[in-house]
Amino acid sequence: MIAMVAIMIVSSTRINAQDEAPKSSFEVGADVYTNYIWRGTKLGTGPALQPSVKFVTGGLTLGVWGSFDANGFMETDPYISYSFPFGLSLGMTDYYLPGLQFFEVSDTAGSHAFELNAGFTKGGLSLSANYILNEAGGISSTGGDMYFQAGYTFKIFSIFLGAGDGWHTSDGDFAVCNIGIGATKEIKITDTFSIPVNGQVILNPEKEQLYVVVGFSL
Repeated sequence: MIAMVAIMIVSSTRINAQDEAPKSSFEVGADVYTNYIWRGTKLGTGPALQPSVKFVTGGLTLGVWGSFDANGFMETDPYISYSFPFGLSLGMTDYYLPGLQFFEVSDTAGSHAFELNAGFTKGGLSLSANYILNEAGGISSTGGDMYFQAGYTFKIFSIFLGAGDGWHTSDGDFAVCNIGIGATKEIKITDTFSIPVNGQVILNPEKEQLYVVVGFSL
C-alpha cells in the first residue's frame, strides 16, 4: 500500500513537471482552540496551541503539525500528502508524542503510529478513510485501526459524521464516534486584517460525550 501511494505521487509529480514547473512555498501557521478534540475524543486539558509548518510544491505537501497545552499534553505529527486535480488526496501521517524516544520503532515500545490517509472532495462533499499500519506500544497503537468520515459544507455551516475502531472507541469495536456541526466567521480587526474564527458542537455517541469547541487561526 505504501509503495502504491509512492508510485502514484512520483508519477503524478513527473507528469506535472513535464507540463510546467510547480510553484513551491514554505507556509507557517497556528490555531488556538478551547479544547483539542480529535475524531470525537478529547486529548489534553484546556486550551491548545496548534502550530504547523509545511512545504508545498505543486500537489505535494510535506509538513509537521502539533498540539500543545499548558497542562503538558504534546503531540507532533510529521506528514506527507499529494492532492490530485480531480479531488483525490493520498498521504501518510506519523503520530508521535514528544517525551517518547523518537527513534524507538519496536512493536512493544514504539513511539510512532503510521497512518495511511485517503480523501476526496467534490463541491461541498468531503470523504476520508484512514488506516493505522503498525503496532507501537509506546503510543498504544495495535495496528489495523480504521476511521472513516463524511462531511458536507453548506453556505453558512458544515456537518460531519465519523466512525472508527481501535484508538477511536472505548472497547476497540467499530462504532460511530464523531458527529458534529460547525461554522466559520471572519472577525474584522482592521480594513486589511481579519481573523477567521470557527466553532463546532461535537457529539461522541459511543463515549456519550458532548463538546463545544471554538478556535481561531493566526
